[in-house]
Amino acid sequence: MRMLATCLFAGVAFTLTAGFLPAADKVSPVLNNKVKSIKGEEVDLAKYRGKVLLVVNVASRCGATPQYEQLEALNAMYKDKGLAVLGFPCNQFGAQEPGSEADVLKFCQSKYNVTFDLFGKIDVNGPNASPVYKALTSKETDPKFAGDIKWNFEKFLIGRNGEIVARFPTGTKPDAPEVIKAIEGELAKPEK
Repeated sequence: MRMLATCLFAGVAFTLTAGFLPAADKVSPVLNNKVKSIKGEEVDLAKYRGKVLLVVNVASRCGATPQYEQLEALNAMYKDKGLAVLGFPCNQFGAQEPGSEADVLKFCQSKYNVTFDLFGKIDVNGPNASPVYKALTSKETDPKFAGDIKWNFEKFLIGRNGEIVARFPTGTKPDAPEVIKAIEGELAKPEK
């Protein structure tokens, strides 16, 4: 009887502890993915937990391509405060990212001095969409900002807690007041 009571107590204690894990131990659906860097190395996006993220689908031959300059400026200004800019090249809109990953990297570094993290080319819509973008655009994981990507340089802001807190269309530049305000608001929140 004593053994049964001890086992029941241990089971209840384990269940209660497991049910109340701190939020920091949970990984958001966006960060619960592994992707390839632009150089072909595997990257576990969970490494960005606790950071504020600006996730952008980028392209080298788009009218919005000059936004690379503003994205890099944001990266330089806020990276030491906890911001990470993540660029995902995509060729789904007007075939405006036709080159290889090496071509994309060379262009970004030579034309815009990009130092923020870039990843391998992906699809952001459709059956072959990257799991990262499925999580960003799905009604199940992102009911507030769900929906297909409409063009290059759409921007998602993810808070330190891993939740998607804002989505900005192509026409909203990375240094627009509303983007800066949203980034600074998220950076001001404590890490959990």
